[in-house]
Amino acid sequence: MSELPDSTWRTMAAYCSFLILSLIFHQTLCLPTARLSDFDVDGGKDRDIFDINEDAGLNLVEGDIVYDEKQGRNSILGDQYRWPTTIPYYLEDSLEINAKGVILKAFEQYRLKSCIDFKPWEGEPNYISVFKGSGCFSSVGNRRVGRQQLSIGTNCDRIATIEHEFLHALGFWHEQSRADRDDYVNIMWDRISEGREHNFNTYDDTTSSALNVPYDYGSMMHYSKDAFRNGTEPTIVTKIPAFMDVIGQRMEFSDNDLLKLNRLYNCTTSSTFLETCSFELENVCGMIQGPGDTADWTRLTQAPGGPLTDYTNMGRCKDSGYFMHFSTATGTAGDRALLESRFLYPKRGFQCLQFFLHHSGNAEDELNIWVREYDKANPNGTLRFIQRVTAAPQDLWEVYHVSMKVSKKFRVVFEGKKGAGLSTGGLSIDDINLSETECPDHVWRIKNFTQVRETTPVGEKIFSPRFLSKEGYTFQVSLYINGLPQSPENMGIYLHLTSGLSDNTLKWPCPWKQATMMLLDQNPDIRQRMSNQRSVTTDPTQTDVDGDGNQMFFWDDPRKVGALATDPDGTQYYLGPGYGTSLYLTHSRADSWDFIKGGDAIFLLTMEDVSKLLETQPLPPTTKPTNPAPVTNSTHAPTTDRAPPTSPPDDPCDDVTCENDGVCVLDQGVAVCRCAVGDDWWYTGERCQRKGSSQDAVTTAVAASVSVLAAMLVVTVVSVVCVKKKYKKKLRDSSAGMTLENKTTF
Repeated sequence: MSELPDSTWRTMAAYCSFLILSLIFHQTLCLPTARLSDFDVDGGKDRDIFDINEDAGLNLVEGDIVYDEKQGRNSILGDQYRWPTTIPYYLEDSLEINAKGVILKAFEQYRLKSCIDFKPWEGEPNYISVFKGSGCFSSVGNRRVGRQQLSIGTNCDRIATIEHEFLHALGFWHEQSRADRDDYVNIMWDRISEGREHNFNTYDDTTSSALNVPYDYGSMMHYSKDAFRNGTEPTIVTKIPAFMDVIGQRMEFSDNDLLKLNRLYNCTTSSTFLETCSFELENVCGMIQGPGDTADWTRLTQAPGGPLTDYTNMGRCKDSGYFMHFSTATGTAGDRALLESRFLYPKRGFQCLQFFLHHSGNAEDELNIWVREYDKANPNGTLRFIQRVTAAPQDLWEVYHVSMKVSKKFRVVFEGKKGAGLSTGGLSIDDINLSETECPDHVWRIKNFTQVRETTPVGEKIFSPRFLSKEGYTFQVSLYINGLPQSPENMGIYLHLTSGLSDNTLKWPCPWKQATMMLLDQNPDIRQRMSNQRSVTTDPTQTDVDGDGNQMFFWDDPRKVGALATDPDGTQYYLGPGYGTSLYLTHSRADSWDFIKGGDAIFLLTMEDVSKLLETQPLPPTTKPTNPAPVTNSTHAPTTDRAPPTSPPDDPCDDVTCENDGVCVLDQGVAVCRCAVGDDWWYTGERCQRKGSSQDAVTTAVAASVSVLAAMLVVTVVSVVCVKKKYKKKLRDSSAGMTLENKTTF
């Protein structure tokens, strides 16, 4: 290839400079064509759970429910169909590694928002075995069959899809199958694909209870408006038009999803949630001014020097919108104010503290996070320093995350400390959330998101800053804020590996790192957030072909597979190909929740190693150890006698193949095929290998009738012949008797 003339390079440089100077609201890169193209995990197809199953050739009850007619439809009110609040699970080796990671994230959402917990199977008689089937499906309720299977197949590895299927397993049908469904939506029967009408059945209160919760258009268990359609028109029309684009959301649990789940399982608290506070109530969530301080935190709706509004309501609600403020405009350097939470009781030993901070004071003012821990030796508590929050003064509520490791009774302590410089404001905090979960690694805040969306062309990316993972990999996220030309109604999001300082010491291709890209729902209560997230995992064996026909590892060193990029500050680096989805979130859904607040959007980003999920999940032992006491001697470390492990109980259905959409079920422990049945056709046979129909039945019935008639005719003829012979014999015998008698007489 010949070198470009200097004039061309100058033109390109000028163009890049123009782009840099035009960056008012977001980051744009000057990019040549990458060696490998971006990869869309959804293939550009917006497919719901039911579309995935239809494409796989499955015809399940309501699209994703495995239903055993012998067991019948269960009521979610029946105690016998409930699981214990801690559910044993087994992740089968057939699962994709990305799906395994997302399943564990779904479990974390259950723990955070309900009392439902999950634990690896340890030999309990009933457990959920998650495997990679041909689609996304589950049974409803605890079927008490031992190993109850739940499928997370290809393209089912979205967190909401997994939560949806586990809600089925926990005992829930779809929202639109409620008995009162027709009061809220109209089913357009003529628009439903032939043979799929049964998916729109409703069930009375003996089968499925609404648990005294109103009909929920926003439920993750509701069909979308286009479910099972035979054309382009919707099959479900909401009676309140505003909810047409709400039904069918697959982001997170709705408030009413959680209300029903917690009512069904009598939850009074959640497993990992500890505290939330937006300071709207005068009791400030039981917080107190700490002992030994020299100043106080004050509950305000606005503060001199800022902020002018809280973060919860952003000034939208009259007579509300409070936050806590520590003023540094007065006093002397070194003054400190302590704001302490109520007593908290940890269970897991690790926590994530999230809060919003507004800094209107001096750069030397400090916000420090402490914990006050209590035990028998320290009944009045002992302070332990956790972290100094580094923040520059700015007119902005900024989100912060602080990781903690606390295993005893404690309080969280916010210490505001006045610096030596002049101040006209101070430190303000709002929307505090504390949970026993892992904190995200990074925050990407897109300021003036609404304006950026209005000015960015379709098909153009904006880029996050570059971030460093815990293992040393550098990565970046790109966002098609107005989508791609083929899907402009959706935002697209992609993960890129980038070159970094540690590339020569890292392992390439990048092995088994799962990146999660979450658009934060900025609801003040973490339990009510419906954040939208997608996760992708780097597979070191994945390959692609570049423009010259060369096969390359997709996740190889960006210096090999990427393209030279230039940051707005002039820094050059290599940007690897993108891996993500063009169907991240529709604009209508982005505008329906608190994804955009004060005009800004916040993405929480995490990259973690998931290589351990390649290992087979440990199996429970067949028996308890017979001698659990450690045995030691002078030359060996302590050992324990243990019984050998066993595999999960063999599923008889593993050896049975049901043809023609038949489903294998257990009938008193014996695997049998339940065959598909239509309005005028059915399958029979041990493997559902024979098809029957109404016409066949008529033909068979006629043939059978003729056969029966012929048989009856034969029987009649034979009977007549036999009777005739018997009559003749009797007549001969009678004649013989008369002759003998005559001879005797004469």
